[in-house]
Amino acid sequence: MSMPDILSSLRWQDIADILIVSYIIYRVILLIRGTRAVQMLVGIIVITIIYFISNQLNLLTLHWLLRTFLSSILLIIIIVFQRDIRRALTQMGKTPFQKNQDMAVQDLGEVISAAVYMARRRIGALIILERDNGLRDYIESGFILDANLLHELLVAIFFPMSPMHDGGVIIRDGRIHSAGCLLPLSKNPGIAKRYGTRHRAALGLSEETDAVILVVSEETQEISIVQNGKIMPLSDEEKLTSELQQIFLTQGNTTPLWKTWINKKSTLSGTD
Repeated sequence: MSMPDILSSLRWQDIADILIVSYIIYRVILLIRGTRAVQMLVGIIVITIIYFISNQLNLLTLHWLLRTFLSSILLIIIIVFQRDIRRALTQMGKTPFQKNQDMAVQDLGEVISAAVYMARRRIGALIILERDNGLRDYIESGFILDANLLHELLVAIFFPMSPMHDGGVIIRDGRIHSAGCLLPLSKNPGIAKRYGTRHRAALGLSEETDAVILVVSEETQEISIVQNGKIMPLSDEEKLTSELQQIFLTQGNTTPLWKTWINKKSTLSGTD
């Protein structure tokens, strides 16, 4: 069948089908990009290729072993990618929300101000900005505060004598939701030796979620943004501000980071 015949036989349903499948594949790639799931997926693809090769070369034992393995591939995928599947389902349940640009800038300003203040005074800090993926597993390991997002409070939490300064602070919906939270350490062997526990914890969380993490080093006075399994050291406040605005305020859009807070404020305003 020639190309014109194929095109003429296409229905609008076929086009819609192709677009939907393409979008799903695209979202899956975005979901697992920068995580350990990519390596696992590559491993499964390699095993599948070897399975077909063993069949062509008549390697009976190897082919039987791989056939047995691949017969349970659906269950294996669910077990191996359970975190990523949960993240995807969580994202599907989210509703789009746009926050007032000025409020978003103000909230980021509080975080930036606190990070810069602590860096200059050699106070270590770990600030997690929740995005689409919920951080409930990590919130439960800390202390629930549900406090206003103020740079003074952030500094007080990470002050060396504070009982909560060792863990991470999670900012959810424009509020300081919890402090003293324990994070998973990254097992990536390629991490530079100069990075300590805070950076490894930030990397570990960024490998499993889409959170944006700020790390303030008390030794080097350096502020780093950690996202998608990568560390981005920043030299000054201007670059820190630019990077965070690029992440959260690109083209005037904002993430659902502060939606609950804004909803609450709108409700209160309506009762005045």
